Amino acid sequence: MTAQPRIWDIPGGIHPPQNKHQSTARGLEQMPLPARLVLPLLQHIGNRAVPVVQIGERVLKGQLIAEANGPLSCPVHAPTSGIVRAIEPAPYPHASGLAELAIILESDGQDEWTELRPLLDYRDEQPLNLLDRIRAAGISGLGGAGFPTAVKLASRPDHHIDTLIINGTECEPYITADDMTMRHRAPQIVAGIEVLMHILKPDQVLIGIEDNKPEAIAAMREAVGERPMQVVVIPTKYPSGGEKQLIQILTGKEVPSGGLPADIGILCQNVGTALAVHDAVLLGRPLISRITTLTGAALERPTNVEALIGTPIADLLAFAGLRQNRLYRLVMGGPMMGFTLLDSSAPIIKTSNCLLAGTIEELPPPPPALPCIRCGLCAEACPAELLPQQLHWFAIGKDYEQLQRQNLFDCIECGACAYVCPSSIPLVQYFRAGKAEIRGIELQQSRAEHSRQRFEQRQERLEREAEQRELERQARAEKAARAKAAREAQAAQQQTEQSEQATEPKPAEPDLARIQSRKVTTLSAEQKQLKIAAATARMALQRAQKQLAANPDNADLQAQIPTLEQAFTQAQQAFDAQMSDQEKQ
Repeated sequence: MTAQPRIWDIPGGIHPPQNKHQSTARGLEQMPLPARLVLPLLQHIGNRAVPVVQIGERVLKGQLIAEANGPLSCPVHAPTSGIVRAIEPAPYPHASGLAELAIILESDGQDEWTELRPLLDYRDEQPLNLLDRIRAAGISGLGGAGFPTAVKLASRPDHHIDTLIINGTECEPYITADDMTMRHRAPQIVAGIEVLMHILKPDQVLIGIEDNKPEAIAAMREAVGERPMQVVVIPTKYPSGGEKQLIQILTGKEVPSGGLPADIGILCQNVGTALAVHDAVLLGRPLISRITTLTGAALERPTNVEALIGTPIADLLAFAGLRQNRLYRLVMGGPMMGFTLLDSSAPIIKTSNCLLAGTIEELPPPPPALPCIRCGLCAEACPAELLPQQLHWFAIGKDYEQLQRQNLFDCIECGACAYVCPSSIPLVQYFRAGKAEIRGIELQQSRAEHSRQRFEQRQERLEREAEQRELERQARAEKAARAKAAREAQAAQQQTEQSEQATEPKPAEPDLARIQSRKVTTLSAEQKQLKIAAATARMALQRAQKQLAANPDNADLQAQIPTLEQAFTQAQQAFDAQMSDQEKQ
């Protein structure tokens, strides 16, 4: 057996009660086929998928029902066979409680599969072909983040991935979905890791598991066997399952602030994601189900189930024996980073790893927040080595520049600071609000900059068009002048001939006025350019004056008017001076 590699510690961290044994006693159970599935089109980070089915259409299990909308998006597939009854807003598992556009699928009970195309000889395939298969299977990170897996695997050419980390830590209290996945699906997980190795070709593969999961550790070690990957047992500590924290524990490397693991040659994937990759490549199955923990004191039989994506949460709670009279708070996820669900008719989605049905004794309401006593416990507990106390004050004061200077976006919102706070200050809520405000400001600035660029491009286009029109007008004027001169010359010739016939010829006196007029009409190249410049400056001034008349409070236009007037005056004076010099000559 390969020796245990060195592990490092992370700063901060806490040890909350684990409460994991409640949901591991019954193994991994299979959920009955639900009568109705709700399939939101947004189950991942990025753009929502676009439906490709019609209401009333019958679909088969595994059939594509919504295609990806852009690179940062994931398709959605039918978890069972049935009839599409609606495409409409439906309850959605999110802290906001807002509805989300979803496909409502009524099961026909037959669970009939569409044609599958497994790829057993994937080692003969190019990595890009495997990425396309993973993308088409609709796989996004099953650890909770929901980032499209194919996008994460397709690192930039300058990013060589030398270390692949498989995250099996599952540090959040109560959640045991990954634990049961490793206990019951270890060979499939390892096969999925081998697919990832074929795509990335890393130098080493590390599977990190906390030491409170002995059964999962044994199952994974047996499945790994002599393969070139290591199962690394790490001490139980929250939040060791954070991506940056796990990287530091297993490699001693730190991801730069604002950077990505790929910047230091590392890529992380969850054990559930590796299982989904196995199903997509070796079985040809899209992501239509996941293993979810059902736990909490309000349930008679806490357990882990493999459930179809889109199964209503109420069906899952009923399967686990919900005691409604004891339910105080229903949480999606764990007690540290989860959020309260407002509607049990919402479905589970690809990122739903746990449903916590807590009693009031188990999840009591937080006490009223008290003033900060500057004890420093929050800073000691922060795994990102931030200063939560300072971030709290800047968030209250809406000092967004200072929040960014204090690296607010390095906060992983693990809740360790709020857990140890003796004043019960909801620090994470302040940090989330601050992040949302900063993102909103950046979005507004981006839109304003985009509008400014569009306005400037339009102005440049209008000036080019005006200049072109002026050039064309000058060309027409010169052509007309030449034609008029030709006509006058022809008329003068005819008149001369008639005079010669009537009288004796005598020396013709030159028409000095006409010659001088013709000289004035014919402009040199330099005079033409000066005239065009004066006309362009005049049009720019007139256009700005019209815009100012329509928007008298526009300070930018008011500041531009004197500059435009001066430019027009200088251009006109230069042209007049040239014309005056020519007349003197």
